[in-house]
Amino acid sequence: MDMFKRKIRIRPSYIRKQERFGLIMTAPSLLFLAAVAALPLLILVVMSTYTIDLTFPSGNRWVGLKNYMQMMGDSRFWHAMRVTVVYTASTVFLQVTIGLALAMAFFKGFRGEGFLRVSVLLPMILAPVVVGLAFRTMIMTPEYGILDYLFVLLGIGSKPWLVDPTWALVSVIVIHTWQWTPFAFLVFLASLTALPPEPLEAGLMDARNGWQRFRHIILPMIRPAVVIVIIFRTMIALRAFAAIFSATGGGPGTATEILNLYTYRESFNSLNLGYGAALGTVLLIITVGISMIFFRLRQSRM
Repeated sequence: MDMFKRKIRIRPSYIRKQERFGLIMTAPSLLFLAAVAALPLLILVVMSTYTIDLTFPSGNRWVGLKNYMQMMGDSRFWHAMRVTVVYTASTVFLQVTIGLALAMAFFKGFRGEGFLRVSVLLPMILAPVVVGLAFRTMIMTPEYGILDYLFVLLGIGSKPWLVDPTWALVSVIVIHTWQWTPFAFLVFLASLTALPPEPLEAGLMDARNGWQRFRHIILPMIRPAVVIVIIFRTMIALRAFAAIFSATGGGPGTATEILNLYTYRESFNSLNLGYGAALGTVLLIITVGISMIFFRLRQSRM
């Protein structure tokens, strides 16, 4: 009996062997991730310190931080930054708000819930370029588009959805919100379904009205899911491209030109790869910085 009661001591050499074995098993995956993710990012940062102009190859050389200094006086860059902030903040806020409202409605349950749930999730399945082209050709076309026709029937009148600078920005915000709100809805609905029933029922009995139940009981319990959705949707909105490019092309003029689209134009339209790489690096730093801030806030509240 004493032999069975003795504590089993694991030798340090055995632990080291297990660690080496685990490292060997994960090494191929780590090398693959480094090749397809880390290496391209490193090349991007290195390219940003060079002047790489395909229209004047003989002038290509290392310039250090000159490309970044050029941004400080680039009015188009600051305009793209403002459009990116408005676009990202608006779409993320609308997706979280509408997605949470839909999740609360489906959480209560009603007849025909299954069919409507599938209908709500359909936009997320479509490719962004298809969504942009659909809104441009069938939904927001003046006089002939579905949305514009409904506005005429309601007496509001036809709107220059994609040709007026203000309406074009509103339109791309609507397009992005329509396609990606189902993601927020799906995460929130899963979080609500996974809530423990006992404390939820007890809290619902103590609350006075529906708003208090939501604010003081349900929202604190699903706060981690809300933060995760904000992080993911912010990262996606910052690098949005296909839907805007296919719907407006960044126009009219530069009205809907977010930083990602400006980076594409500088790199592949103007063939200024060095400056385009610098713009891409700035976008990468912004995305990583915002994600780290949100993750820190999430950890501090847990």
